[in-house]
Amino acid sequence: MNIVLVGSRFFGQEALVALAQEPSIKIVRVVAPALDDRLYKAAVARGIEAMVHADPHHVGAELIPDNVELIVTAHCHARVMPDALAKARLGGIGYHPSLLPRHRGIAAVEWTIKAGDPIAGGSIYHLADRMDAGPLAAQDWCFVRPGETARELWERALAPMGLKLLREVVAGAAASGEIPAFPQQEEFATKAPASLTPN
Repeated sequence: MNIVLVGSRFFGQEALVALAQEPSIKIVRVVAPALDDRLYKAAVARGIEAMVHADPHHVGAELIPDNVELIVTAHCHARVMPDALAKARLGGIGYHPSLLPRHRGIAAVEWTIKAGDPIAGGSIYHLADRMDAGPLAAQDWCFVRPGETARELWERALAPMGLKLLREVVAGAAASGEIPAFPQQEEFATKAPASLTPN
């Protein structure tokens, strides 16, 4: 299965490593926000074509090569545009560190802690028009330890969980040619504001 990995930083780099270990998956291109980003450097070191998206908010079709079956995002704050998703046979998926539809938005782990949630989790979801609102492909959960910080929760549980879920879903898609899609329960949706100061 030919995939494009769009992402950044530590999690993007680790997603590259995890997905590259699957013999049924070929990462044909990486798209990162900067030349000095960890994901970009990791791709170059492995001989994988790497490109930078000049627009920090959007990834367009010009960055997605032909004959791609899936776009995978890993720590990506840029929106993968509909014309880009249309170039991949299965569209795109991403990892969100919450039990969607709870804590949609870019500060999900911080708001999990701030809200006092005793349980956290991660979701693989289909990229869609609305942020973090596409159908779900897979989820897992974990307990939040008393006094745990957002960084500790991310490093201990949610980042490893995300890598495992991404690898399982993409490998499953490579084997079956399909990705599960379960609608999110909108009645339980909450949004994690970008600021940690509640309005």
